[in-house]
Amino acid sequence: MHPFASYVLRSYYKATGWNEDNLYANFTRSSSSILDFTVPRGLHFSISKSPNALFKTTYSMNALPSLNGSIGYIFTSCDLNVNGSGDTRFKDMIDRFKVYDQPRRPEGKEEVWLAGERVDTRDYLLYGRLYVPTGRLDALYSTRLSATMQGMVAAISDPRSPSLGASNLMLSLQHDTGRTCTEYTWSADDSMWGVRFLYNFGKLSAASDNSTESDQPSVLPEASQSEVKRVDEEEAMEGGLKGRISAGAELYFSAREKSAGVSTGIRFTTLPDATAPSFQLPGPSSSPLALSSSSRIPSQPPTTITALFNPIIGHMSGAYAAKVSHDLSVCSRFDFNVYSYESEWTMGAEWWLRRKPKPRNRDTPQAEYESTQADEPLSVSLDTWAEDVQGVVKARASTTTDISLMWEGRLRNMLVSLGIVSNLSSRSKPIKAVGLELAYFSSG
Repeated sequence: MHPFASYVLRSYYKATGWNEDNLYANFTRSSSSILDFTVPRGLHFSISKSPNALFKTTYSMNALPSLNGSIGYIFTSCDLNVNGSGDTRFKDMIDRFKVYDQPRRPEGKEEVWLAGERVDTRDYLLYGRLYVPTGRLDALYSTRLSATMQGMVAAISDPRSPSLGASNLMLSLQHDTGRTCTEYTWSADDSMWGVRFLYNFGKLSAASDNSTESDQPSVLPEASQSEVKRVDEEEAMEGGLKGRISAGAELYFSAREKSAGVSTGIRFTTLPDATAPSFQLPGPSSSPLALSSSSRIPSQPPTTITALFNPIIGHMSGAYAAKVSHDLSVCSRFDFNVYSYESEWTMGAEWWLRRKPKPRNRDTPQAEYESTQADEPLSVSLDTWAEDVQGVVKARASTTTDISLMWEGRLRNMLVSLGIVSNLSSRSKPIKAVGLELAYFSSG
């Protein structure tokens, strides 16, 4: 699951309208969420608190295999109404497979004028974490420079490790226009300069919300029901997937090491807003389960295909991730090196566990039950059914590494992660690691 600090950072990006998924650094996020999940090692506890909308604190402790902990503080210039661990949306805390909507141009903060002078300020986030007993300090400062530009400063200081790489300072400048996204970075550790570029083909989204996902219900008003273009009646759609293509590359050079690197990639993503072939709006007397089943029939399976190539080291990687059913997503990745002929095949899946729908009480008349459902907004009924998630099970296996299995869920007001890493080829030690992570945070 996401640490509390990462959850707050994502909430900050969402509140300020910044699209972190349009970065080349997150090019393979859809497949990595299934194949590269982190299994907890040992016993880990974390407690976080949000005294107000601007200030957050977080405390963590590792009890096994060694005893250590950390203390973190977060401050933001904008109000972030972060819910508690028992009320927050479970899927927002999990790194999972997603198919995002078309990228859009970021919107800047509204100008505030007072007596002819502009008094609004730039949004920013401050984060610091101190590790005990090592004394290591991590710091992050992120600020919005303009509507399409964001600056970040990250620093690491470890006084107990004087070796190279123990302390570092990194500067990053991100420029996102929706169509393109460019990121410039500089690292003080080895004087490394880098640039990353991402280009999105096709049209951009005109909507103001970029959180449209393949697992969210799409509810249209009755007035626009006649304007819906059904692909099975008004257009002849041939076989294959319909989507958009993105391409990107990165180039970095180290002045100290006198070395350079380059990589390039291409990604195909299906359109999550495609209309289903037999799209029908249900009547007001339908149950939430019936509503969701009729509006969630996808015209094509949500799919993401990525291919990466590094010509200097000769590494090639291709990944295919798809949501094959409402609760099951699978992914397969093949890595190959053209110089050493080494290869690796990795496959994984994530399966969502849901609570069974609550049946109608026998003492409640059918007319009263239908009237209650009719009075409730359609979107509320669908969202309630979509949020009825008990947990998720993730599994990963490859030809060269271990087999990993992890369950993430919620027990009362606490988020829980339980994982195991095994090596079936070793008879002496088939179980390599077992981990349990407990997280609790509150607001107000």
